[in-house]
Amino acid sequence: MQRSVRLAVITVVAGAVFGAEALAQSASSSNPFAGLTRIFNPADQPVTDDQGRVLGPPVELDVVVVDGDDDLSGPLRNASLVAAALAEDRATGQDVLAAARGDYARMLGVMFDEGYFSAIINITLDGVEAAEIAPLDAPRYVGRVVVAVDPGPRFAFAQADLAPLAPGTTAIAGYAVGEPAGTGVIKRATSSAISDWRDASHAKARVAGQEIIADHNVSRLESRVDLNPGPPVTFGRLQATGNERLSTRRMLKIAGYPEGELFDPEKLETVRKRLRRSGVFSAITLVEAETLNPDNSMDVALTVVEQKPRRIGAAFELSNVDGAMVSAYWLHRNLLGGGERFRIEAEVSDISADADEQDYSFGVRIDRPATLNPDTTGYIALDLSEEHEPEYYKRSGEFSIGFNYIRSERLTADIALSYTRSRVNYGTGYYDYETISLPMGVIWDRRDDMNNAKRGYWLSGEATPFAGLQGTGSGLQLTGEGRIYRSMLEGDRLTFAARGRAGTVLGPDILEVPPDYLFFSGGGGTVRGQPYESLGFDVPLQNSTEDAYVGGQSIVNLSLETRFQVRERIGAVAFVDAGKIWDEGAFQGEAKWHAGAGVGVRYDTPIGPIRLDVATPIQGDDDDNKVQIYLGLGQAF
Repeated sequence: MQRSVRLAVITVVAGAVFGAEALAQSASSSNPFAGLTRIFNPADQPVTDDQGRVLGPPVELDVVVVDGDDDLSGPLRNASLVAAALAEDRATGQDVLAAARGDYARMLGVMFDEGYFSAIINITLDGVEAAEIAPLDAPRYVGRVVVAVDPGPRFAFAQADLAPLAPGTTAIAGYAVGEPAGTGVIKRATSSAISDWRDASHAKARVAGQEIIADHNVSRLESRVDLNPGPPVTFGRLQATGNERLSTRRMLKIAGYPEGELFDPEKLETVRKRLRRSGVFSAITLVEAETLNPDNSMDVALTVVEQKPRRIGAAFELSNVDGAMVSAYWLHRNLLGGGERFRIEAEVSDISADADEQDYSFGVRIDRPATLNPDTTGYIALDLSEEHEPEYYKRSGEFSIGFNYIRSERLTADIALSYTRSRVNYGTGYYDYETISLPMGVIWDRRDDMNNAKRGYWLSGEATPFAGLQGTGSGLQLTGEGRIYRSMLEGDRLTFAARGRAGTVLGPDILEVPPDYLFFSGGGGTVRGQPYESLGFDVPLQNSTEDAYVGGQSIVNLSLETRFQVRERIGAVAFVDAGKIWDEGAFQGEAKWHAGAGVGVRYDTPIGPIRLDVATPIQGDDDDNKVQIYLGLGQAF
């Protein structure tokens, strides 16, 4: 009975990881709670020395562009070592002086990149030029730093030559006579041209020579870059090292290295992605050989670091509505030495004073990468569950053999052969369901971020033909879902998100359909604000005066969200959800619907936003609980 009804929720996650990455691997790791630290430790804290003695108020940093483009202030501040030092609370006089002396070269580099070759840079510490202060004469405290830059005239290209270019390509926009000239655009144009040659199988394309002449009298820049594309290259041998428990034969099969094919950097990146998603390795390095073989093939060195094979984890949740939930899992990343991922998980929920009302689930799954080809993972899974709902009791088991195909990071597909058996008691006796099914699904993901999308879309579709045994109906379940995201304002602070979901079961009557194929609505994932699975149908049972509470044979859900980024890590959300179900397939027969609305907050972490939503029914509610609270990781969709 995994209801999403929440009036008060306390969630605690406890995990023990053996050999896996720690949540913070080094001092440079991102702190997901740094935002909270900044809230309670604002930037107006005084400057202190190593002994904690107060030296003075916070250091002021001003970046001034004299008689120039104000748009330069941002790049200059971003490049400033002083700004970085102050952000890291390194604000003693010695720290500020060292950073300021290094900023002369940093500011000059920004000016050259932007096309200003006559810039004058002054950096003063409390009115004294930083370059005139010897390191040993550093003041104990600096109150104000002023970075003043007089950019002078902006240069334009009098000559912009870059050759030869790969067939069918041109130089990037901006690298042309008359355009603003800067070292930044020259570097970008050169890098792009070399990348084009590498995409055309010339792996050793390089700069053969270059010349840059600045004429300060007329503010013009002459640029000439000569490229040497080198010969077309094929992939040579893959020289693998570092694997200890995973066999080299299996590692090469998982990698799918294209030996003998024309060089393509995208193919090399695909090799890296295949090895990474196997989950066996904590580090993967691919290094191209410096020199080519006599046949113009290029060897590649693969170095890997294996993760510790075992991992365990546990979670605990407490609710005043459904009692407690405890779950745990055990994972082995390389069970048989061929990259097989083996996972056992179990969960006990609805733990309360009544032991007879608890729900149980147990699952075992093994995944084997590169089963049919490098992009296809085979798997075997067994899932057992027992549910005690107010309206029914259900015990079920499912055994599946399937394949997951990853065409790209965007497109994946899955197919399986499953045997399912379940027994349901609606209060008047047991009903048995037994099916053999062939679920087939595809996902097309064009989101810019899987955990916190701001642009793009996500589509999924699944078809599950099932054959009933022992009196169970046969038919076809179809489901589809689409999500779309659009953002506006500076930094995409305002995001509009929408989700639509539809499903139907064609073929048998509603009581002949296995309960797992029917559709309830209500709770997290469908309609927030409504009690979990609160929208269903009471269907008369044969040879009985009682009704069975079952899901609909067709469903449509719609969700709309407006997300606003209030601060760097804190966001606010307003949403409305609606759901409608029918008691027949193809969206026919009796229908009923409900809706909910609410608000929420988000706190961004490196692994996705922490989500807290508060919702209430706005249509179709007949439950006493008028407020539902949902807590989770990641956006609702």
